[in-house]
Amino acid sequence: MESLASLISAINSLVWGVPMLVMILGVGIFLTVGLKFMPIVKLGSGFKLLWSGRIPEKDDDSKGEISPFNALMTSLSATIGTGNIAGVATAIFLGGPGALFWMWCTALVGMATKFAEAVCAVQYRETDEDGNHVGGPMYYIKNGLSSKWAWLGTAFAIFGSIAGFGIGNTVQSNSVAAAVDANFGIPPMVSGLVMMILVGLVLMGGIKRIADVAGKLVPLMAAFYIASGLLILGMNAAEIPAAFSLIVSSAFTPVAAQGGFAGAAVWAAIRFGVARGIFSNEAGLGSAPIAHAAAQTKNPVAQGLVAMLGTFIDTIVVCSITGLSIVVSGAWLSGETGAALTSAAFASSLPGLGNYIVAIALSIFAFTTILGWSFYSEKCIQYLFGVKAIVPFRVLWIIAVPIGATSSLEFIWLLADTLNAMMAIPNLIALLLLSPVVFKLTKEYFARQAARAKQD
Repeated sequence: MESLASLISAINSLVWGVPMLVMILGVGIFLTVGLKFMPIVKLGSGFKLLWSGRIPEKDDDSKGEISPFNALMTSLSATIGTGNIAGVATAIFLGGPGALFWMWCTALVGMATKFAEAVCAVQYRETDEDGNHVGGPMYYIKNGLSSKWAWLGTAFAIFGSIAGFGIGNTVQSNSVAAAVDANFGIPPMVSGLVMMILVGLVLMGGIKRIADVAGKLVPLMAAFYIASGLLILGMNAAEIPAAFSLIVSSAFTPVAAQGGFAGAAVWAAIRFGVARGIFSNEAGLGSAPIAHAAAQTKNPVAQGLVAMLGTFIDTIVVCSITGLSIVVSGAWLSGETGAALTSAAFASSLPGLGNYIVAIALSIFAFTTILGWSFYSEKCIQYLFGVKAIVPFRVLWIIAVPIGATSSLEFIWLLADTLNAMMAIPNLIALLLLSPVVFKLTKEYFARQAARAKQD
């Protein structure tokens, strides 16, 4: 077992090394430039589409099972999780405050990546035997590229189906159990069994029920966490300018050891900022387009505009709340890491309350991640084995929840983290090869929008 762990650790260092970070950032930059910075320029248009609920060119035969809003919420349910609380804190602990700056940079180019993923997902989706729409990297590789690339789609589905049980299930339930045990004294087995029942009740209803729960729970919990973070920032308003200055300067200059902080080089800020940013918003991993493929729309670009908001909300908004709270409170010097560091930051400003806010937020974020990732892994399994594999998969997924809550997961975390990176490789190759299609569809969409505006 030790030799296997060493082998996977070596693979992990390779797949999450410089080439992977350069590839993810490089594809994001390439798509951003190719789209003429549209995801940043048209950010407001994305929010307008989201809040109005209007789908351009929608008519009675628009295909899909869930609304574009719920497709985004399903995607966010999987991305807003431990990465936003523990991941940000870990990045700052290992890379210093400058890591937050590189998380922002990753998100800005990641918006183009997420846009392209959703465009391809809707453009190349299929209808399965049960009449439901299915899509994602495996389908846009299969239907958008020549047959010589088909093995890439299969590889993605294999990596995604296995990785989900780690990063999307057992790691999340373990985080919930640990937070609830530490703050409320509830044994991990009890937490695991309660989560198993709740996940089972939602999961057996399929994508529509997952989307309904995500559409209600994600906005509510995100608003609660953001409001709590803004309250902390408001209480430390005088420190905010200095915090921004420290974040920017630390992104380009080494940070000396001080307090409980061990110090960090510039490379550490870049490495951990980019890696944790990708872990949090999943831009480039190919997971989110699986949810967006089920959206009720005929227009790939319109769904892409909604999809790119996921990266903005996850990293620019939620991760920034966590990171700024840690920096302005001075907790980043405490020597704590992970969720404990975020708890320390909230507790220092809101004594007796802050740690409970983080525990509750972490629990609900992780719970919704289990739901979102169940759909991702299910569609990967379905791609490999057909619809007959869905029910057995769901049973296994539900059983894995209490196992994760009560187990030591160092090896599972390592394996899942490695497979996550391996999911990104076929997806990023496909996005590069399909980029001319994305650019063409986007240009045509905005040309039609401009023509309509002239007519009006």
